[in-house]
Amino acid sequence: MLHWCTDEVDPKDRFDYWREVRARGLFGVTAELARERRADFFGEFSLRRLGGAGLVELKASPYAVERSASDIAYAPGEAICVYQQLGSGGWFGGMRTSDFAIANGSFATSHTDLPYRTAPLGTGGFHLRILKIPVSSIPVQDKRMRELAPRTFNDPALASLLAACFADLGEIAADDAASAVQTSLVQALAHLALIERGVVRPGSRRGQEALRTARLSQARRLIVRHLEDPNLAPAMVADLLGVSVRHLHMLFEMAEKSFSQTVTDERLNQSRRLLREAPERLIADIAASCGFESLATYYRVFNAAYGMAPGDFRAKGSDGR
Repeated sequence: MLHWCTDEVDPKDRFDYWREVRARGLFGVTAELARERRADFFGEFSLRRLGGAGLVELKASPYAVERSASDIAYAPGEAICVYQQLGSGGWFGGMRTSDFAIANGSFATSHTDLPYRTAPLGTGGFHLRILKIPVSSIPVQDKRMRELAPRTFNDPALASLLAACFADLGEIAADDAASAVQTSLVQALAHLALIERGVVRPGSRRGQEALRTARLSQARRLIVRHLEDPNLAPAMVADLLGVSVRHLHMLFEMAEKSFSQTVTDERLNQSRRLLREAPERLIADIAASCGFESLATYYRVFNAAYGMAPGDFRAKGSDGR
């Protein structure tokens, strides 16, 4: 992972460096800021390569950004971008379509090689995640992909699926073991964006694959959100997801673990985290907070998974071993 911050540059040179090396060189955009405001400029970003795509998280003081025809000629991207706006929101304009604002937590999509202008709303500056997916890596090839000017993601049902995939992608470790999962999530995100923009049909094979991957991500996140509920069951998650119980089980058939195994693993992971981070909490309290129906069940399941009792795990951690 690449991480960079303006703290590494002399204050008087920070914006100039950001503009020339980072904005223009890395992102292919023109950055502008009034000279009298440059002394206080701050910016940082991280870049991870995941599943054939690049995932950027960027935070910066307010400034204006433009991707002009000359910027595109200088640094063609030939990719589909999915943006997640964080912080105070942002404005996009100067395009073939109408200007628009994008709120905190919302998404926008575009092809990289169409002109636009953007700026943060309010004084909070930029905070956003950008997933850049090379067009060449997307199985669906359609000339309409190169005509996608920036636009908000307007379908609420698809947006929630997009958010689940985006969150999962950001949490997956960047290692060889996770590469297949990363690629699956990247492809799902690309096809969800293309479904929303009318390029891919939801009922097509690619569309159905993307929807299944995204619903599985959302189901897993719903499980984590409701771990404390001892009544957590397929019917509950299926209802929250808006699918049948049969469909839910079919989603988990494509995964490595069943629904019940996923619930147990997540409860055990949560309990291990609490055992390490909250040494003052009673083990019985931790077991209940993670949704285990009884302390005896928790001890039995924990010992079967790790070959030791929860108390021994906690003691081992406190010894630094």
